[in-house]
Amino acid sequence: MSDSHADHGHTVAAWTAVSIAMIAFLVGCIGVVIASPMVFWIGIALLPVAGIAGKVLALMGYGKQK
Repeated sequence: MSDSHADHGHTVAAWTAVSIAMIAFLVGCIGVVIASPMVFWIGIALLPVAGIAGKVLALMGYGKQK
């Protein structure tokens, strides 16, 4: 194995985006299980929020430094 450490996005921006995306998928799955189209679509609507939050936080300096 290599001695170098690979950075896998361990930043506030990445953790926030992934956390919001996981919550969105959870809400969508709950909507499917309880057969509620409104809850499902709320979960789907939260997915772009994850990307936007991650990008905004990265631009604010909480992302991977170059």
